[in-house]
Amino acid sequence: MNLKSGNIKQFQLFSQFNNLEEFNTHIEMWMSVHKDKLSKGELVGLKRLIRFAAKVPGVCNAKIGTILKAIHKEFNGNGISRSTFKRMIAKATNLGIMTVHETERKNGSQSSNLYVFNRFPNSEPPKKEKLDPPIKTSNLSKTTIKNTKKRNVDDTCLDHTYTSDRVPNDFVQVVKYFFPDAKSIEEFWRMTSIAAYRHNRVNDRERVLSIAIQSMKQLIRKMKTAAKVIKPLAYYYGILDKKLQELYFEELHEADFPVTIHKGPSRMSELFSDIIFGSTARPIRT
Repeated sequence: MNLKSGNIKQFQLFSQFNNLEEFNTHIEMWMSVHKDKLSKGELVGLKRLIRFAAKVPGVCNAKIGTILKAIHKEFNGNGISRSTFKRMIAKATNLGIMTVHETERKNGSQSSNLYVFNRFPNSEPPKKEKLDPPIKTSNLSKTTIKNTKKRNVDDTCLDHTYTSDRVPNDFVQVVKYFFPDAKSIEEFWRMTSIAAYRHNRVNDRERVLSIAIQSMKQLIRKMKTAAKVIKPLAYYYGILDKKLQELYFEELHEADFPVTIHKGPSRMSELFSDIIFGSTARPIRT
């Protein structure tokens, strides 16, 4: 049985996202993996469909004609055809980016489709609880001895020469002058790995290393020339995250996808919408 057509708000339960920012984040990850599978015209159609899915994050029931009209208006009459838009829908559906539901009017005639964007699979890094399962209850005296030994080890600060082999030496050489202990260096690299995972750059190790070193130098410059940075690790991650976003947008530009450079601090949703979609994502009236 098909869904009954109606106001977009009645389809809020179909949304898989808590807010617009989360929706934009998942779209960013989908595009980073599959944008090369879509033609320029299909990307334009997907871009506009995503903008129409802002009122209820990830859900759109706009008519194809309405969407195509908006595209033609944006590009001064140089829009895309209905067949191109339908081809984009078929590809996006096969790739898992969205699910399409048919809707019908009260009289049973076919109405506009309901487009439901899906979450990017495995978009979150493993939770710490999964990585470090709870320790089972053990004999109190044995636990006390173990804790004492652990405390003695923790009291000994290990310098950069004890840093794990997983951390690139070039990164260690930059960080060690301001954060000389191995634990701090490894923590900075752990945040780098999380950022790389989030931006689908796990296999782009050389590029990530280069950006990580740039981000660290920017943090150090901030610490030396401005007021005290209360949380260096968080500040570093913020710099790194922004640079990886900018790299993604540059790659979109090189792929001839229309972009508008946005300068200044902003939330991820604003960055993604302003740069990828040309303006801040907002509900589109249909």
